[in-house]
Amino acid sequence: MSTTRRNFLTHTATGIAAAAALGPIEIIEAEESPRSQSPNEKLGFAVVGARGQGNNHLTALSQMEDVELLYVCDVDEEIGRDRVDKVASRTGRRPKYVKDFRQAFADPAVDCVTTATPHHWHALVSIWSMQAGKDVYVEKPLAHNVWEGRQIVRAARSLDRICQCGIQIRSSTGVAAGVEYVRSGALGKIEYVVGTCYKGRKPIGRLDKPLETPRHLDYEMWCGPAPKVDLYRPRLHYDWHWDFNTGNGDMGNQGIHQMDIARWYLGPEALSPRVISIGGRLGYEDYRDAGDTPNTQIAYHDYPDAPLIFETRGLPASKAAQKGNWRGDTDDYRGSQIGVVVQCEQGYVLVPDYTSATAYDNDGTVIKTWKGGGNHMANFIDAVRSRDTNDLTAPAQEGHLSSGLCHTGAISHQVGQSLSAKEIAATLNDYPLLAESFDRMVDHLRANEVAVDRPTITLGPWLDMDPQTETFTSHDDANSLLTREYRAGFVVPEIA
Repeated sequence: MSTTRRNFLTHTATGIAAAAALGPIEIIEAEESPRSQSPNEKLGFAVVGARGQGNNHLTALSQMEDVELLYVCDVDEEIGRDRVDKVASRTGRRPKYVKDFRQAFADPAVDCVTTATPHHWHALVSIWSMQAGKDVYVEKPLAHNVWEGRQIVRAARSLDRICQCGIQIRSSTGVAAGVEYVRSGALGKIEYVVGTCYKGRKPIGRLDKPLETPRHLDYEMWCGPAPKVDLYRPRLHYDWHWDFNTGNGDMGNQGIHQMDIARWYLGPEALSPRVISIGGRLGYEDYRDAGDTPNTQIAYHDYPDAPLIFETRGLPASKAAQKGNWRGDTDDYRGSQIGVVVQCEQGYVLVPDYTSATAYDNDGTVIKTWKGGGNHMANFIDAVRSRDTNDLTAPAQEGHLSSGLCHTGAISHQVGQSLSAKEIAATLNDYPLLAESFDRMVDHLRANEVAVDRPTITLGPWLDMDPQTETFTSHDDANSLLTREYRAGFVVPEIA
């Protein structure tokens, strides 16, 4: 019997108790146990949330010989059963579909759980999985808010679980080589880092009456820890990203990858001691839109060694470009659209994608280029088998810190006030890099015919944080947004 198998069997009783404590479980009968009788110690997997990125998990796992897909879990029965059919056609074995993932957690045959639910479910799925003795691969951002992320980190450590965050670029050999080069001092000290998420996003529309959720979806379970509210967007799935109740906007969706690269190069192992946000949900005035997360934003993290500046732009390059598909005509910052620029004393590094990095001197001459991807899921599986968290390229702690930078930037926005561009610019005289970033934003908004001379842009306050306690030192409203009120039955537990 493998070390992994002994460890999982030890936690069987814990898993059953954890599931029972959560209330009744809907049992869906299967013709046979999903576990095969193969003697080769395959790892049993349950995938929770199977529509988008979860479907990618299913595809990747289906191609691995040392794992077996036992459960597909999704509150949308139509999606869940479709994914079961697809797995069966690829592998010749049919996993069990369950609407209530707690049933999978109670099964000792399940060794690992991957989850790609909406963000508001990440913490509960991860913690309940680990409490049931499972190892976890949780998509980015690690959690919906800062406090939840810290509980996941504590759960992984206290329960001795392997927990990987889906910041896949951490497994990229090309990007990692660039990090090593910069940290070696080859370009001198880092002066600043700019991450960019210039990704055109059309408005999501708005309904005049609440959306009717389909009968094949359990909306009560879909809401889970988040308040159950009427939705006025036309599409339930995916567009939850642009609702703070369930998502984190594009900085916490796409931008978390680039935020993580930026922090990886810069090196801090804590949340920033000071943060400010400037931006808003802008340029959608001619459309119907039900979102409330910023589509245009600067988050400035004032680390003592060098600032980390993150820029999000959901509008295309101009008003004229809005007549197209919005994706093909976007701004760039020094060659970076969805990427990172690391400016050092003697040159800079551009990370334009998920698998490469290029170093330039300050005249723009190429010094060196690195290329190479990686298999993030395979890295997780290797660590599950070794039982060594040091083998992970993206352990929960790394996911928490990079996700937390997205969250604290969003909090500054949420407690801010609307001002004109001129009024905001007047407050930035002592911060030349931030002022330059804001100037670029204003030019971008003017190109999209946004009325920046009116109080349309939200200026957040500077928020000072104690990185040790991960709380703000002098802003009660901001501190309240580090966590949330949870619905009965879906409370994220505090882990000692």
